[in-house]
Amino acid sequence: MEHITYESLKKAEVIFRALADQTRLRIVRILFLGGESTVCELVDALQVPQYSVSRHLSILRHANIVNERREGAWRYYSALVKSESFTGELLTIIGANLSEEQLELDLEMYKKRLSLRVDGKCVIGTDT
Repeated sequence: MEHITYESLKKAEVIFRALADQTRLRIVRILFLGGESTVCELVDALQVPQYSVSRHLSILRHANIVNERREGAWRYYSALVKSESFTGELLTIIGANLSEEQLELDLEMYKKRLSLRVDGKCVIGTDT
């Protein structure tokens, strides 16, 4: 059995706090299932303000759940996959705690927004 340290408990606390918000759970689900995304694509998919999505992504980055990559003026976010079992269990928990209708609408809106990409890259801001 592995010894539990104060540092490991603090890391777990940061992760649990990051996942203790419905909007962040919706973001995580989209990034796990849909792949890499920009803030404006998430704004359009989730129908929440840009500042809110940016703040939630910051919290998820701090908890090492989400990764950020810059390409020109764009920042692309993706889920940091710890393991397939972690991802699967997290998606099950998200599905059990959010309405299936909301989750399906999120993915539908997200796919619609991704269809606006040119050559696989986001080219349109939040004024869509």
